Amino acid sequence: MSVESTTNSQFRYMGHAMPYLPRDGCMGKLIVIEGTDGCGRSTQLVMLKEWLEVQGYAVIDTGWTRSKLVGKAITDAKEGHSLHRLTYCLMYATDLADRMEYQIIPALRSGFIVLADRYIYTLLARGIARAAGKDWLRDLFGFAVQPDLVFYLQLGVEDLVPRVLEAGKMNYWESGLDMSYGDDLYDSFMAYQTELIQQFNILSEEFGFHCVDARQDPRAIQRQLRREVTAYLDSCNYPAPGSITSEK
Repeated sequence: MSVESTTNSQFRYMGHAMPYLPRDGCMGKLIVIEGTDGCGRSTQLVMLKEWLEVQGYAVIDTGWTRSKLVGKAITDAKEGHSLHRLTYCLMYATDLADRMEYQIIPALRSGFIVLADRYIYTLLARGIARAAGKDWLRDLFGFAVQPDLVFYLQLGVEDLVPRVLEAGKMNYWESGLDMSYGDDLYDSFMAYQTELIQQFNILSEEFGFHCVDARQDPRAIQRQLRREVTAYLDSCNYPAPGSITSEK
């Protein structure tokens, strides 16, 4: 994906900006936490949001299917097993585009730190795993604002399985059964998640993710996130409401 040359106050898009989206006035920061289901993303995002708010920052969080336009439609469509792989990609693209226009960009223009529980990288990895064309996917999601910081919670499939089984979340879609990755739920899950992790690793190399070992204790992961967020905000002279100190 090409990235437009911009100043610090301009929006940077992953590819092409939608004609009606702004070019100027980006005063906030977009921080993304990526990784497969079961890696602890949502837990870490909640903890990071609370910590930033204690420091005095204005923070909002966003995640999948929170679009008022199509969020419920995606949930309803996934209750059945007949959603086409390309329709799957397009519905999530619509969800992100709606949230981009009405949640993410307005918050960034107001100087908020936006925390995203997954972003276009999950959509790219899932799309590739569902045999969608890479160029088509990158063009489709090119409207997305480029994140300022991306954390990738890395977890191998062998470590992922026990967590998913404990949570009871080995479902049809996260197991890739729509693409016949395996003969049963477990085999399909193993094959599909292995492919997703491979795609995440490729994207991590390309886009320079900050990799975090998700096998660690959640508190250790959170300390690492806080240290790296602190270092980043300091490096770009982001206006601080108060001093930020790392957890001991």
